[in-house]
Amino acid sequence: MMEAFVRRQNRTRFLEKYFDYLALVPAAAAICYPFLLNAFHAIVGTQAVSPPPFAIVSATFILVVAFVVPFLGIALACRPTSNPGSRRLAYASVVSPTLYVFLGVVQTLIKSPIPDEVVWCAIWLAIAIWSQSARDPVAAAAPAVGGWRVVHGVTAAVLSLYVVFHLTNHLFGLIGPDAHAAVMTIGRVVYRSAVGEPLLVAAMLFQIGTGLFLAWRWSAAAHDPQRTYQVASGAYLSVYILGHMNSVFVYARSFLGIPTDWNFAIGAPTGLIHDAWNIRLLPHYALGAFFVLSHLASGLRVVLIAHGVDERNANRLWSVCVAMSAIVAAAIIAGMCGVRIGALAS
Repeated sequence: MMEAFVRRQNRTRFLEKYFDYLALVPAAAAICYPFLLNAFHAIVGTQAVSPPPFAIVSATFILVVAFVVPFLGIALACRPTSNPGSRRLAYASVVSPTLYVFLGVVQTLIKSPIPDEVVWCAIWLAIAIWSQSARDPVAAAAPAVGGWRVVHGVTAAVLSLYVVFHLTNHLFGLIGPDAHAAVMTIGRVVYRSAVGEPLLVAAMLFQIGTGLFLAWRWSAAAHDPQRTYQVASGAYLSVYILGHMNSVFVYARSFLGIPTDWNFAIGAPTGLIHDAWNIRLLPHYALGAFFVLSHLASGLRVVLIAHGVDERNANRLWSVCVAMSAIVAAAIIAGMCGVRIGALAS
């Protein structure tokens, strides 16, 4: 009896050593992501159909679960016992909402006959298999990133001027499409100019390249929750910006030949909620706004600590900024879904 028990214990330790089941949870969550959105649409249906209260509650719950997927990845990326492959798989799952939009646009551009869900599952199975091949642990030392971190931060500080304007522009959607268009017209005088647009695109591409480089280097080791969040949000933004530029410059301007205005952003005429494809834009946009603001807050936290601010105070400020980022993101997505300030006041 004792010998059999010892054999079972040894077999369990062998499986735990060579196969970390928890490490595959991010891939499983990412694979489920598009099917959660499909289930949401199946319940909500089109605008012509008014779902009963229970259906609304069910659809809301499903959408909340879909939003949990990237945050589950962040939580699992914090595991100190993870090997680099498993940790990077967790980081990769964070970008699921924006990567799924990117995939859908590419699928449309190449006129692929294969359903997005099939391609999506194949991609994540491949990523999961790859992650299990990186089994060797590494020391939890700060990776050598040289001056790239500083240059990335300085460029981000400059680009934050555009980010703040762009998000403020979207907040005007709470007043209405006309208000949003009026503010956008003013901004486009600068960022759509012959000089402004190429500079903006070049800066964004630089941020993508340096951001992915830093995320790869930092993801080699475990870090505290704040640093992990900074790496994860940066990875999301790198894919988000690349996908957004692809949607604007390639899909809208070149492929469809349409203006990238309010109607394009909200997927008019059906909108974000009641369209089977457009529903993927809701988490994509909401998390994009949330992560860009909170990622800037993460960078500010690092700068404050480097200049002698007490880490506890810096963390408190960071937490407040993250909460404010969530509020701004919720307001933006509410406006894109049809909520208006005038209607709330009346």
